[in-house]
Amino acid sequence: MSKAEVHGRCDEKFAAVRAAFEANFTSGADTGASFAVTVNGETVVDLWGGFKDEAGTQPWEEDTIVNVYSTTKTMCALTALLCADRGLIDFAAPVATYWPEFAQNGKEKVTVGHLMSHSAGLSGFDKKIETEELYDWDHVCRLLAAQAPWWEPGTRSGYHAVTQGYLVGEVVRRVTGKSLGTVFREEIAEPLNADFHIGLPPSADARMGDLIPPATSLGEATPGGDIAKRTFGSVTMTALEPRTRPWRRAEIPAAGGIGNARSVAKVQAILANDGVAAGRRFLSAAGARKALELQIDNTDLVLGIPVRFGLGYGLKSEMMPLPTENAMFWGGWGGSLIVVDYDAKATFSYVMNRMVSTTTGDGRVGGLLFGAYGALMS
Repeated sequence: MSKAEVHGRCDEKFAAVRAAFEANFTSGADTGASFAVTVNGETVVDLWGGFKDEAGTQPWEEDTIVNVYSTTKTMCALTALLCADRGLIDFAAPVATYWPEFAQNGKEKVTVGHLMSHSAGLSGFDKKIETEELYDWDHVCRLLAAQAPWWEPGTRSGYHAVTQGYLVGEVVRRVTGKSLGTVFREEIAEPLNADFHIGLPPSADARMGDLIPPATSLGEATPGGDIAKRTFGSVTMTALEPRTRPWRRAEIPAAGGIGNARSVAKVQAILANDGVAAGRRFLSAAGARKALELQIDNTDLVLGIPVRFGLGYGLKSEMMPLPTENAMFWGGWGGSLIVVDYDAKATFSYVMNRMVSTTTGDGRVGGLLFGAYGALMS
């Protein structure tokens, strides 16, 4: 393997960020990665480096993209927020208002807000499904519509690791007549020229980097109890699926998004800047800030840790002590992360290919965030 090189641009005041990014390669913590920061909608840090394959034979290029797992949920949430801002969705309304078949097995009063905050009681599937079944949207939605909640909806959160994207996505499909991936592409990604995909076109396959699976499985890395075991035991994922074309083509809005730090930060800057990005208004200021509305504050039944959920995002908490009040975040299996800070009008995104065995935090991003916030507050 050749020596990992770091490329890109970084404003001088963010020198500590570049140093932390380079240190992750020097220590061997990263194989290939990207990190980006936007402030007032402008990209002030855009770094990439290392290799997009485990053997270290293919450099991570400026346009390299990888699967980011649950960081995708923030794109799903943003799409739902966009629909709500246009009056198509009321988060307080029952899901069955838009998706009548959902009102089976005691789910008549489950709201769209419950879906957004992982509190609908549908964190997994009653019967274990194969990965290939995730590629059949209608099949998965029929299963979830027929299923009874595993706990009383709205009383606790239980991380809907895979199911959330189908649940929210089906509501979006019912109110727009288009798939969530299509709405995201047409209304958000394409106007921003953002290289993020929920359903990857074949033309982008050559730019994909390989994820390097962690030492333990997703379920083994989570400290939750019985609900966690049922959740992660209901569908098997090995982190090798994104190397296959069927996974890349499918729309899996809770786990299958593909992009890099630049594209994640660029898209989420819509919220950090009160609905405006690239000189265009996507949402009203009130609609953009709706994501910050606390839905539930508890110890999550699946993650096994204290979590405060807004509408589709994790909010500042003891477990995620962000330095400003109006900030939120979410990350993906293996380590990817996005932080959206309304007070600083900033976004911070980290995307990598060497996965670690966690769904609840990654030390590699700590130095990057510390350096970025230090620069902003100096």
